[in-house]
Amino acid sequence: MPSDLEISLLGELRVRQHGAEMPLPASRKARALLAFLVATGRPHRRERLCEVFWDLPDDPKAALRWALTKLRKVVDTPGQPRILADRERVCFDPAGAQTDLTALHARLRDASAPPGPEELEHMARALGQVLLDGLDGAGGEAFEAWLVSEREDARMAHAEVLRRLATHPATPPMQARKWTRLWQQADPDAPLPEDPACPGGDGRTGLAPAPARPPLAPAADDPGPAPARRRAVALRAQRIGFCRVRDGTQIAYATLGEGPPLLKAANWLTHLEFDWNSPIWGRSFAEIARSRTFIRYDERGCGLSDWEVEDLGFDAFVEDLEAVADRLGLERFPLLGISQGCAVSIEYAVRHPERVSGLILIGGYAAGWRHLATPEEQARREAVLTLTELGWGTDNPAYRHIFSRTFMPGAREADLEWFDAFQRQTTSPRNAARFQDAFGHIDVRDRLASVRAPTLVLHSRDDQRIPVQMGRDIAATIPGARFVELDSPNHVLVEHEPAWSVCVAAIDRFLDEAGI
Repeated sequence: MPSDLEISLLGELRVRQHGAEMPLPASRKARALLAFLVATGRPHRRERLCEVFWDLPDDPKAALRWALTKLRKVVDTPGQPRILADRERVCFDPAGAQTDLTALHARLRDASAPPGPEELEHMARALGQVLLDGLDGAGGEAFEAWLVSEREDARMAHAEVLRRLATHPATPPMQARKWTRLWQQADPDAPLPEDPACPGGDGRTGLAPAPARPPLAPAADDPGPAPARRRAVALRAQRIGFCRVRDGTQIAYATLGEGPPLLKAANWLTHLEFDWNSPIWGRSFAEIARSRTFIRYDERGCGLSDWEVEDLGFDAFVEDLEAVADRLGLERFPLLGISQGCAVSIEYAVRHPERVSGLILIGGYAAGWRHLATPEEQARREAVLTLTELGWGTDNPAYRHIFSRTFMPGAREADLEWFDAFQRQTTSPRNAARFQDAFGHIDVRDRLASVRAPTLVLHSRDDQRIPVQMGRDIAATIPGARFVELDSPNHVLVEHEPAWSVCVAAIDRFLDEAGI
């Protein structure tokens, strides 16, 4: 019996209700939105969907509402609404629905009753189609990166199906030769069945092993993978989840890589998906995840976490960190703090000394501007708060330049432009002002002497956002802390400056020497 609702993502998007084909909206954006909601299988913020698909100068929120109205006519059935939306989020409810790609992945994971040759051939034909054919360009750059990532996943699944067909004991030898050729076309780096490294190989295909190929060296002027491809690989590799804090706030977290965990406290400002577009953090994240499970999260008020929150204060920031560590069952781990994330990390380490094996603090401070700034500086900060709330959401980047120019005065113009746009995408104007106010009230000076974890403090010598003396004060007060001064004017290091390499090397050395 067919499911109440059948959705095909392989090939062109198709939807059937009780076996009958449903007409889809003429709008490619609306069809792409449905595919995105179905394939991701989780709630998305309305602002995020507007940016992914519309981001128009007129009214993207109205365009989103129109698209959702059209999609409800396609996938909702009597007594079973499937496009669920509230003031903040939109999601697709899969109850009673079957999606071809999801079903194929589930069958490949089913070790209790693996598919036989006939079923595998059917799967190979399905996966040989272009995923969401015809929807290229239906959204913005973020949608294109996601689509590339999903198609790469489908390609890998197709190669796995072909491998199973080529090596299945019930596949006739002549057929095995065909499937092996197709397998090699789908995955040129795969070992042939004669190769002992190939699972299931028994030499039945009669094909000679392919000669070993040396890795291709990039040309001297090769800039590396295309940005969309690089972002797609990162987005595919990370795993996003959600947890709730005691006050009900939903926090989004992501894990990437394998090995012992390293947890990064949230800082200004983050977005678990948009971070991967970053010329600032992308390479740093990849470096950490080479040998560890790298965990980060969006704190309340920004990114994929809840934006409409009553409490946006320091204790709440610490509770967000506690909720993520508890949800993932982390027993003992090093903690990375950047900027105000340093104070959050310090507080967590004092509250939970048995869980923190080491502290890495970059560009941090123990007390915010409301405690240490002169009256003139406090007045200037108050003025910036007002400017932020009034101008953050406008198309004029001058308001956000207040931050980008002081965060990264030594960055390239393209990096600054990226950071300007990124800030606008991560939070609301109201929350941007609330964050600045909350950071001003931070004060963990009386907690520094109670830190028991090995600690590394790094700070840029000419940091225009947080003076280097604040980093020195932290290192001088935490027992046994090491201090590394970085030759940079940037509060946020960028990957092309020498200080970035010095920072990464110092962190690696610290973790190795501490045996963390």
